[in-house]
Amino acid sequence: MDNSFLHNKKLLLVDDEPELLKMVTAILSDDGFGNIVTAASVKEGISAVKNEKPDLAILDVMLPDGDGFLLMQQIRTFSDVPVIFLTAKDEAVDRLSGLGLGADDYISKPFLPQELLFRIYAVLRRCYKEDTPLINLDGCTIDFSRAEVRKAGESIPLTAMEHILLETLARSEGRIVTVDTLCEALWGDNPFGYENSLNAHVRRIREKIETDPSNPVSLITAKGLGYKLNTRK
Repeated sequence: MDNSFLHNKKLLLVDDEPELLKMVTAILSDDGFGNIVTAASVKEGISAVKNEKPDLAILDVMLPDGDGFLLMQQIRTFSDVPVIFLTAKDEAVDRLSGLGLGADDYISKPFLPQELLFRIYAVLRRCYKEDTPLINLDGCTIDFSRAEVRKAGESIPLTAMEHILLETLARSEGRIVTVDTLCEALWGDNPFGYENSLNAHVRRIREKIETDPSNPVSLITAKGLGYKLNTRK
């Protein structure tokens, strides 16, 4: 899937840990995001939202002059920018506090880089709709906005897991995505032991997208490595 529409979005990172800011900036830059702004306090965060007008703000809860919850409350007096909390705290009360203020997501440290990217993509896609979220395969089209496959005049619905799996593969179109990466996308921080379940999802997807599921041409197995999705322009 072409992510250039999302990669053009401006992201604001607010955290008082320089090493974490550097690490997250590198993760985002390596994935294709080219417009990243950073801040290290509530005061700097408010100024950045006002002056930079980001498309997404990623806020730490613990800041030197307050906390992310206070920062979000102040931001909401003048901006509706989507917010993800990124914090070392993982207590239910903190999660509920953030989501109760209207945050779009909440990620606890330590986190997997791929998890962070998936969460960011999910929020951006919810908030900023692409005009044509479609990819063409051999003999069918996948419409991610409707979570369906269009094949031979028929609309075939995708399950939530199938949608995530196809979206992950489409993001690396034509390139191999490892089994571990796919399992992390589907099952989160502890993906080990899910390979058989992943294979089952792949079989069901092939039944929906392939003309001949026994001889796939779109969703290809890279033996011992993972899978790749061949798209058509």
